[in-house]
Amino acid sequence: MSETETSVVRRDKKPASEQRDEPYVLPLWAIRLLRAILHLLFRLLWRMRYLNVENIPASGGVIIAANHQTYLDPFWLGVPVPIYTRFLAWDKVFDWPVAGKLMRLLGAWPLQVQKGDRRAIRRSLQWLRGGGALVIFPEGGRSFSDGKMQEFKVGAARLALEAGVPVLPITIRGGHRVWPRDRRYPSLGRVEIVYHPLHHLTPLPGEDTRQTARRETDKLYEIIHSAL
Repeated sequence: MSETETSVVRRDKKPASEQRDEPYVLPLWAIRLLRAILHLLFRLLWRMRYLNVENIPASGGVIIAANHQTYLDPFWLGVPVPIYTRFLAWDKVFDWPVAGKLMRLLGAWPLQVQKGDRRAIRRSLQWLRGGGALVIFPEGGRSFSDGKMQEFKVGAARLALEAGVPVLPITIRGGHRVWPRDRRYPSLGRVEIVYHPLHHLTPLPGEDTRQTARRETDKLYEIIHSAL
């Protein structure tokens, strides 16, 4: 792929990295319509509030990194995002009859959480370098039932460094009260999504990639945790 092809991505088209053999994903106009409908539903059920949406970039590539409180998080945080997004999700979810199909239609890729998934990494890098937005939950699983975050894994930071893209940190708060991990179904309540300023990962003198990724991961944890 040439530098020209990867340098610009129009908001109304998929990034140049989108492959023909990928499963069918809804067109952007349909995703935007669905997001508008979901926004109304979320406001009704969870009095959903979106804070600091001006920090959301109008184009990629960018990694969207958030704490992970419920299975609804990808749908909640994606409502005000104006561009195509992909997100890595636990591969077992794709076996669920309804949720699995919906996840694919909205652009999810299966990720084998318990081991290094090279295919998921390759397609993610290609997507990011082509100007796409990728949602990652650095905890690797849902937060504790009291909302306390798990330790962040370094995957999001390493992808950002290798692809040369910034990270949009997002804090989801209140989700643990409406759907804690030890409860089977969600309940009513209030949920807020906070969009922090873009974070550009920068290696320090003498650091290798591993050290930079660990330090920047800790920084992302601090940013996201600061709004809980």
